[in-house]
Amino acid sequence: MSAQSVLFDAPGPKARRRHAILAVVGGVLALVALYVVIRKMQTANQLQGYMWEPFFTDRSVWRDYLLKGLWGTIKAALISIVFAAVFGLVFGVGRLSTIAPVRWVSSVVVEFFRAVPVLIMMIFAFGVYTRNGVFANDVNPLAAVVTALTLYNGAVIAELVRSGVYSLPKGQGEAGLAVGLTTGQVLRSIQLPQALTAMLPALIGQFVTILKDSALGTAITYTELLTWSKTLGSAFTNTVPAYIVAAILFITMNYLLSRLAVTVERRLNRRGKTAGGAHTTAVPAAPLPGAGATT
Repeated sequence: MSAQSVLFDAPGPKARRRHAILAVVGGVLALVALYVVIRKMQTANQLQGYMWEPFFTDRSVWRDYLLKGLWGTIKAALISIVFAAVFGLVFGVGRLSTIAPVRWVSSVVVEFFRAVPVLIMMIFAFGVYTRNGVFANDVNPLAAVVTALTLYNGAVIAELVRSGVYSLPKGQGEAGLAVGLTTGQVLRSIQLPQALTAMLPALIGQFVTILKDSALGTAITYTELLTWSKTLGSAFTNTVPAYIVAAILFITMNYLLSRLAVTVERRLNRRGKTAGGAHTTAVPAAPLPGAGATT
């Protein structure tokens, strides 16, 4: 039985016809919206050749603006990914602990940071770091962005760890306990490696969220891709094209990460199908009664 048939029934002829009509109507509406946007941009002279020419003829557009912003975005995302993975692993395991106080504290921390918006955490962290001189003035924005992204996405990863362990068959944990392992050893040696492997595609998908949310750093003067695109638009008086190019760069990075998640998921599914393949071994048949008797 396929996963699709478990989740919902296969659509019948009427449902398929209705879905096709809705798809056509949606496509037409999308084309109309695209046409209106293009007409508005033409009216505002945003599609004129001279507005886009600097991206192809002036190296400083990329060297002094876009590449700097791209590096700012990637730097904040990479640091946040590392810290969020550690945070999520620690508190995810903490939520699975058999020690009640550890489990309660971990649950409170995870649920709290999952509920607070990322932008609010960025602004709060930036204010704390700036007023108390925790870091240098040029480092405070980056530190605030990393702090907010780490806390929020780390809490999400912790929940992924917890749900991944709980989704495993209970027989595996029982088998580990039966051979003399402790609960902690079962978690570390049997359950956690399988849960991390199973949640790897979702984990990579969470990295896409980290990359996108780094753009919120523009609210606290962090110079990432969106900030540098705004500066580029002011310098060359082509704000809309600058934002469009920034959007294309964001979409490209997110698409590559999404494709990585799909590739990892396919490899995991392929390995799961082949790793447990049946191996047949020739077993000699038991002789029939009296078959080997001599007369």
